[in-house]
Amino acid sequence: MRQRWLLFIVLLALPTAAIAQEAAQEATDNPENILTLIDRIFSGLVAAMAQVLFFSLGGIPLIVLWLIGGALFFTLRLKFINFRAFKHALYVIAGHYDNPDEEGELTHFQALSAALSATVGLGNIAGVAIAVQTGGPGAVFWMTLAGLFGMTSKFVECTLAQKYRTLSADGRVSGGPMYYLSRGLAQRGLRPLGQGLAVLFSILCIGGSLGGGNMFQANQSFSAVSDIIPISDWAYGLILAFLVGLVIIGGIRRIGSVAAAIVPSMCLLYVLAALWIILTNISEVPSAFATIISGAFTPKAVEGGFIGVLIQGIRRAVFSNEAGIGSAAIAHAAARTKEPVREGIVALLEPFIDTVIVCNMTALVVVITGVYQDLDRTGVDLTAAAFGTVIGWFPILLSLAVFLFAFSTMISWSYYGERAWTYLFGDQQTQIYRVIFVLCVFVGAVVNLGSVLDFSDMMLLTMAFPNMLGGVILSNEVAADLQNYWDRLQRGVMPIYK
Repeated sequence: MRQRWLLFIVLLALPTAAIAQEAAQEATDNPENILTLIDRIFSGLVAAMAQVLFFSLGGIPLIVLWLIGGALFFTLRLKFINFRAFKHALYVIAGHYDNPDEEGELTHFQALSAALSATVGLGNIAGVAIAVQTGGPGAVFWMTLAGLFGMTSKFVECTLAQKYRTLSADGRVSGGPMYYLSRGLAQRGLRPLGQGLAVLFSILCIGGSLGGGNMFQANQSFSAVSDIIPISDWAYGLILAFLVGLVIIGGIRRIGSVAAAIVPSMCLLYVLAALWIILTNISEVPSAFATIISGAFTPKAVEGGFIGVLIQGIRRAVFSNEAGIGSAAIAHAAARTKEPVREGIVALLEPFIDTVIVCNMTALVVVITGVYQDLDRTGVDLTAAAFGTVIGWFPILLSLAVFLFAFSTMISWSYYGERAWTYLFGDQQTQIYRVIFVLCVFVGAVVNLGSVLDFSDMMLLTMAFPNMLGGVILSNEVAADLQNYWDRLQRGVMPIYK
């Protein structure tokens, strides 16, 4: 445990010391400038980190190649389980296989809702708009393809999370990549590698929870809410931090119940509004799809040409559905089941719902209305403008949806980061993490979007390095477990409870 503390401290010591020194000096000279100072220092740190973490090969970031290669490998190795098991996954979340006597803290549906609450949200609303504006409409094609293949990545990581989870005496579950990396690789005689990857993943997961799972959500939800309600960024940050703090104190059971209440209703509301716009412009849909497909292969005047479109599509897909980075595996580890493969099958629905359905809804609205060409808007403001061109009052409702999406994402990601923190430092230190998480809510509300987005991308995407490496090493046992499960399912020997 002490070694983990030392590793974490060494990684943070130098930048933290530099920040503290500069902050103290400038705050003394001009106390009114402290928010601007926070923004400037944060931006500088992000720029320095990007040079290291977004290393490129042939113009494509290594992490993007890693995600593409891993998703393709898993899909082929498991014989397209992302499509074969789709119907069965729907039966599982309907509760047909829920045994109330099995160990765990969440039902299959609650686990799916908790994981979706961390994925369906601002990545779909703001992230898609950013992808289309930055990479052109063609980015949506690559985003969709990444979502389809990412279904298998999600299956692998959530199956492993269930298989290698641990249960405490009081019934609490601990699971996720840090556990199947350390325990699973140890069983294969790779204990040092497994422990190293588990520590690396935990550090990156904490960063991801504070970035994409926290600051990005606070930043973009403030942008949406402040367009409707006149409120300062610092006041909004304080209110949101207080509300988040109230929920995360209750742990995964409260998070799961809140998510199960918020996510389905918000998804339905958002999808219905998008469908209304699409149906009222149904004659424009074929040309919108043509624009997306042609832009995927023959991009015009967008950042980086074809490579830029590909990168934007993959980055925004992973930021939205989190397939391959291992975060959702932490929530699915808490599901009540003795069948790890079954939970993996439930999990493969997430990228489909999140990216193939919800992200494409947003993309069609943005492309049909043509607002993506408005360079004066970005992120959630762009999406709000797109909806507002058809439903004049909808930006008000969208602000509420953005707030609730952001809130549900933040509470779920707080759990992910807390589990990673617990793995590194033990259960006794969780309050420290919760305090840091709540403070970052405020920071996210007052810094600029560009820095928050880059930091979020770096933390989330780099989680895929240790996670997918472990998944590839353990893929043979996943394939064997899947074959065993599928054989029993086909023979009809699995008990059904309703």
